[in-house]
Amino acid sequence: MDLGNMKIFSVSDGAFRLDGGAMFGVVPRAIWEKTNAPDEKNRVTLGLNALLVQSEGTNILIDTGIGDKGGDKFNSLYAVDKKRTLAASLGELGLKPGDIDIVICTHLHFDHAGGNTSLENGTLRPAFPNARYIVQRGEWEAATNPNERTRASYRPEDFQPLMDAGVLELIEGDGEIVKGVSVFRTSGHNRDIQLVAIRSEGRTAVFLGDIIPTTTHLKLPFIMGYDLFPLDTLKAKKEILTQAAEDRWLLVFEHDPLAKMGYVSFKDGSPEFEKVK
Repeated sequence: MDLGNMKIFSVSDGAFRLDGGAMFGVVPRAIWEKTNAPDEKNRVTLGLNALLVQSEGTNILIDTGIGDKGGDKFNSLYAVDKKRTLAASLGELGLKPGDIDIVICTHLHFDHAGGNTSLENGTLRPAFPNARYIVQRGEWEAATNPNERTRASYRPEDFQPLMDAGVLELIEGDGEIVKGVSVFRTSGHNRDIQLVAIRSEGRTAVFLGDIIPTTTHLKLPFIMGYDLFPLDTLKAKKEILTQAAEDRWLLVFEHDPLAKMGYVSFKDGSPEFEKVK
C-alpha cells in the first residue's frame, strides 16, 4: 500500500507455532483460546510477517523471518510451515535478494533474524548480499552473551556471519536510518528491541515487532511470558497505543497469522482493532 510517497508491503516467511501459555503470559487459556485455538501440543499458529519499505529507490526490509536453516528437530518443535517463503514473497514484487539495500533487525531471536543468513555450498553468508544490517548494540551483546533463559532464542548462525562479513551496523538508541524511516529503542521483550516508524506526508506506520506481536496482544494484560521485562512492555504498549489512536497510526503486526496491518481506537478504555480495508 502507499504511505505518503513511500510504498510498504507485508511479506511472508511462512508460519510457525509457539506454546500458547508462553505467548499470552498470565492470561488464562480459557480466555486466549477463544481467539487463538491451540493444537494438541498447546501451540498457537503465528505468522512470520516481515515488512518491505520502498523509499526513493531504496529497498528496506524489516526483519527476515525464521529462514530455512532449521533441521528436522527444530522444524518439528516449532511446526515450521514454509508454504510461503520470504524470497518468494519478494520475488512476487519483482525483487531478488541482491535488491535489498538495508535490513533492519528489531532483535536477533531466531524467528526474526533467521532469514538474515543462508547456507550456500556449506558456507553461511548474508542472505541479502548488498545490504547493510542494522541492530541495537545492546541486542548484539545480549545475543552473543546469552544466559540460561535467553540462549534458546538465539542462533549464532543468524547473526555472527554478518559481523564476520563486515555488513552489521551496531547503533545505540533512536535514530533515522533513511529519510522517513526511523528506529526507536524500547525495553520489554528484551532490553534493547527496536521498533520502526515510517513517516511520509503526514502519515505514520509503526512496525511493532514483539512488543505487540498480534492483534490479540493489543489488550494491555496480554504480554508474552517470553518478555524479560513485562512491566516495560506494558509501559511501551500504553504509550504506543495511545498515540496510535490519537494520530491514526497504521500498526504492522509481525506475528498475527491473519491481520498484518490495521488501526486502533479506544472504547470504554480498551483498545479495539480496525483492519485495513
